Amino acid sequence: MTGLALVTGASSGIGQAFARRLGGLGYDLIVVGRRRDRLEALAEELPQVKVRPLVADLATDEGVAVVADVCAAEALTLLVNNAGVAHYMPFAELPAAKAAELVHVKVAAPIMLSRAAVPGMLARGEGTIINVAGMIAFSGPATLEQTPVRRAVYAGTLAGSVAFSQVLHEEVKAQGLRVQVLCPGVVATEFHERQGMDLSAVPRMSADDVVTASLRGLELGEVVCAPGVERAELLDAVFAADLAAFGAQSPELAQRYRD
Repeated sequence: MTGLALVTGASSGIGQAFARRLGGLGYDLIVVGRRRDRLEALAEELPQVKVRPLVADLATDEGVAVVADVCAAEALTLLVNNAGVAHYMPFAELPAAKAAELVHVKVAAPIMLSRAAVPGMLARGEGTIINVAGMIAFSGPATLEQTPVRRAVYAGTLAGSVAFSQVLHEEVKAQGLRVQVLCPGVVATEFHERQGMDLSAVPRMSADDVVTASLRGLELGEVVCAPGVERAELLDAVFAADLAAFGAQSPELAQRYRD
């Protein structure tokens, strides 16, 4: 596994762990983030490969466009869409600017960067995209008692990432491309601390373990990689139920709506 990888959100957490691991495997890197000092420090850690820091804010149209241009111009082997923000709060209290930031970073950026990278990958007959989501993507049916933290927009963006990745993988796999959506649970990074949340007492997975799961998941052919779920058949059951409901639709109005 070598080539050129672009990693967003590379200045800390899972993105930084991806950059370090990929650099150790011999990948040249384009590392994207908002903090130039951290990106440059990361580059200094990896003198054995070429590391290009790219400062961009994926919460803005301009930032997405800058990185998309690079994705289109460079012969990427691997694209890791990892950048993220949380903004957990009740929907009615979530400032519009923060809602827009979430949608930009977790929906628009991964889609537009993938859109920029895929044509070149198809032309070369190879390429991998990893979209970092989270297990909150599967929390939609949970009650407030089960998940008391309010995060409707955040959960929605992650659930969208799962569907986007599954459909895109099916579309491009015959041409030699792979798409994975990575769904960790709570990870020991700065992510929650930046939102003012203290999770130090909560059991958390390391960012390194998340990366290990992702890369091994690619070897196993997993499209949905859930590092903390021991029984993979649970995920299979979720997606089988999705397909059963999808396939059971009819142009006739269901009986329960006729009474």
